[in-house]
Amino acid sequence: MKNVELLSPAGDMERLTMSLAYGADAVYLAGNAFGMRAFAGNFDRDEMTQAVQLAHDKGVRVHVTCNTLARNDEIARLPEYLEFLESIGVDAVISAGVDVLSLAHRYAPHVEVHMSTQTGITNYEMARVWHDLGAKRVILARELSLDEAAEICAKAPRDLEVEAFVHGAMCVSYSGRCLLSNYMTGRDAARGACAQPCRYQYALMEEKRPGEYFPVFEENGETFIMNSRDMCMIDHVPELLQAGLDSLKIEGRAKSAYYAAMTTAAYRHAIDAAVEGKPLEPIWRAEVDKVSHRHYSTGFYYGQPGQYTDSARYIRDWQVLAIVTDCDADGNATLSLRNKFTAGDQIEVVGPDVPAFPLTAPLMTDGEGFTLAQPRHPQMVFHMKLPRPVPPLSVVRACRPNS
Repeated sequence: MKNVELLSPAGDMERLTMSLAYGADAVYLAGNAFGMRAFAGNFDRDEMTQAVQLAHDKGVRVHVTCNTLARNDEIARLPEYLEFLESIGVDAVISAGVDVLSLAHRYAPHVEVHMSTQTGITNYEMARVWHDLGAKRVILARELSLDEAAEICAKAPRDLEVEAFVHGAMCVSYSGRCLLSNYMTGRDAARGACAQPCRYQYALMEEKRPGEYFPVFEENGETFIMNSRDMCMIDHVPELLQAGLDSLKIEGRAKSAYYAAMTTAAYRHAIDAAVEGKPLEPIWRAEVDKVSHRHYSTGFYYGQPGQYTDSARYIRDWQVLAIVTDCDADGNATLSLRNKFTAGDQIEVVGPDVPAFPLTAPLMTDGEGFTLAQPRHPQMVFHMKLPRPVPPLSVVRACRPNS
């Protein structure tokens, strides 16, 4: 098998740091304009410069999204933005059209151009056309089967890279091209501001009976007529590698730093195990079930995923309690609090290349050395003895299912 890139989300500096620590080969992020996640934290120019430096120091590539559908006033600002991206050493820009592709060749000639999933790349001829126009990589439409993806890899030009999503939210609309959010809420999905109305529970209202709502029932009395499950291909990484893909992409720039860390860790170990011809250890497989997610499916990789009419609500069974900022060889850890917990609680610790292990929370100490049974204040610094040393950015968590 050839080397395969693990591409992880970096919605802001914290999520970038987690993706780097937990094993990403590349990260994708956005500035304050031109990206498809308006409600992610995103990066101003100083932060983006720092992000590129942090990533490159770890040998990690940085891909910047420029895949919204730009208006005239925005496209006029793009050349200067592309020159900035080139000046700080960005590795690639993600484009949704020939406008960005053409401008990038002129104003950022040393930056690769990757064609977004928004372009709906569904066959090898389309991949070849983008290659002929100068694209270095195509990101496949999420509606393809694994066999179709493998055929594109086999028939595309040899120096064209092929990327595909393997984990995260799915869209009811083909390749994410949807007008529903804009029509209903004024928030344009094609400009990074989707309100996800496909997740709503709907009722019928008859024209002459305003205010009278009639339920629309499907299976189990639910009415989520456009809802979809999340994609999860963690159990099929060997097949993804055999298909010839160059990059496996995790969706989630608007999701938490914890999500970025744990999904990256799970797929990092899955890729490494597949390359070595070994099965993925169950303890790492379990990590994708310990992040906030909707019910999983394999997307379209093995045929139609089928209608899903249950609630769009996220499953959140685990809560982050604290982040380790330092730890010595004896397990004496310094931590930053995220959610309250108490000595005696059953907790778990997981870290970069550290499989999750359980423990009973011991008594702790505050910054002045006084005994502490329960750290209470968000972001407060405290100390706790762990049974083994762990690296910085390890996570302390507890199973606390949402009701």
